[in-house]
Parts: sequence; C-alpha cells; structure tokens
Amino acid sequence: MDLRQFLMCLFLCTVCALSKPTEKKERVHHEPQLSDKPHDDAQNFDYDHDAFLGAEEAKTFDQLTPEESKERLGMIVDKIDVDKDGFVTEGELKSWLKHTQKKYMSDNVERQWQEFDMNQDGLISWDEYRNVTYGTYLDDPDPDDGFNYKQMMMRDERRFKMADKDGDLIATKEEFTAFLHPEEYDYMKDIVVQETMEDIDKNADGFIDLEEYIGDMYSHDGNADEPEWVKTEREQFVEFRDKNRDGKMDKEETKDWILPSDYDHAEAEARHLVYESDQNKDGKLTKEEIVDKYDLFVGSQATDFGEALVRHDEF
Repeated sequence: MDLRQFLMCLFLCTVCALSKPTEKKERVHHEPQLSDKPHDDAQNFDYDHDAFLGAEEAKTFDQLTPEESKERLGMIVDKIDVDKDGFVTEGELKSWLKHTQKKYMSDNVERQWQEFDMNQDGLISWDEYRNVTYGTYLDDPDPDDGFNYKQMMMRDERRFKMADKDGDLIATKEEFTAFLHPEEYDYMKDIVVQETMEDIDKNADGFIDLEEYIGDMYSHDGNADEPEWVKTEREQFVEFRDKNRDGKMDKEETKDWILPSDYDHAEAEARHLVYESDQNKDGKLTKEEIVDKYDLFVGSQATDFGEALVRHDEF
C-alpha cells in the first residue's frame, strides 16, 4: 500500500467510521490521547504504559528484562522529579503525562510532514497536500469504491484554509499541526463541530436528533435488542446532551459533547498512578515506590520510552 492509499484509508475510517454493530464509536475529543487501549487494570496495564511512556516507546520494553525495565524507569523518574527533592508529586506526574501527550502529537505531525513537503522548503502548500493525498483519485469520475473524493477534498480544503491563519494556502509546521489536530486549537474547534455535525446530521436540518445520535454509534443490523450501552446513550442524550430539551442537539450542545472542558485525562491518570503506587500514603512517590510498581508504569517487555531512553540525553 502506497502513502496515498494509506492516507485515504485513514481518512475514510475517520469520515465513515464503520464500526461493528455492537461497538461504541467514540466521538468525544479530550486532548492528545494518552492511549487508544482500554483502561482496564484488571486485564493489563497497557493503557498506563502508553500514557506514561507514549505508545511507540512502550513497544520497546517488550524486549527488556525486568532488571533493564527498572533501571530505565529509574532514569525517567529522575526527569519527572523536576525540583529534585527525591519525590514525584501528582503535579509533576501530570506534567510528564502532558509532555508524553504532546510528543505523541508532534511525532505524528513530523512523520506526515516529511511526506507532504515535496519540495523540502519547510512549508506545505495546499497543492502539495492535495496532490499527495488525492492525486489520480480525482481523475476518476466514477471510482469503484463509491466514495466522492472531490467532496472529501473540498472538506479537507476548508479545514486547511481555516488552519492557514495568513490565508496564503501554505502551512507552517504550526498551521499544519492545527490542520491535522484541530481539536487542540481554539480557533479550529468550530470546524471540528461542523465536520461532526455534517457526518451525523443525515437529514441536513442543522441539528442532531436522538436517532441520528444513536445511528452514528450503533447499527441495528437486524438485531431487535439494543445492547445496554445503547440504552445508556439514549438516556445520556435526553438527560445531558440535549440541554434545552427540544429533542435535538444544536451547534453549542454538540460542542459541549465532543469537546468537553471539564475532564483532564492526564490529571486523572496521574491521580490513578499515585494511588496505586503510594505505599505509605503520603500523597507523593519515591523512586523506590515507582520502581516497585514498574509493571504498572512500564512493565518488562511493554513500553514506549525504551528507545528514547537509549538516547536519554534528548530529554
């Protein structure tokens, strides 16, 4: 699969979001993701590993012995302890998790930047992005897969123009980051809401009603009985999403749903890690307490900063 095919597959997965009938589709944006894995410590600590290290580095610990994992974890702890008092506070841990989140996003942007900056001038024009992403797809008026690539391109162009603050149709690194991750920029949040409503509002009346809301998450697919989570979502829509009780969500209600401002994943994860590791319950962690729970933070043969720690001077 070449780059263009990969990007189109990624885009189509985002736009069409075809999920299994009993799976819940996630529309809510929080901040750069801590992990795309389920947070279920009863099963494994994969979510915590990704959150603490970052998904790519977490994989490297798969090759490490417990002794090596503990040694490298100790190196991370020294970096988290910013004030060098020998303790890691919840605040320091939250800052580290935020750093990991941002690194995930910047690494993602950097990978794509290399592919789209065709003339290597340190900028990405709309023409460069369009040609790499769509290319010959636009030459076929009747593609076999049934997707309207011209419509998709128009949607991308609209977002690109909004990210492009000076209007020259040439994106700097910061503008391209806003294009790829619009939920992270206040001036881009309206386009996130607009795109979401266009996806879900099937009757194009400018609102999302209950059936459109459920239909975006769940397809009956011949099943008469809805799963419990679908029934819960119906209740959530009535009780919390539709704030003015008119039976539908307008733009502001949709924004409150997909771009919540009252939950911080990094803060919640920091609190969780401290709670699970704080043996003497003094509200802060020593290096020994963290290393003793290395399987929670990094595991052995399960982490993300392994590769980075080999060249730890970067941090």
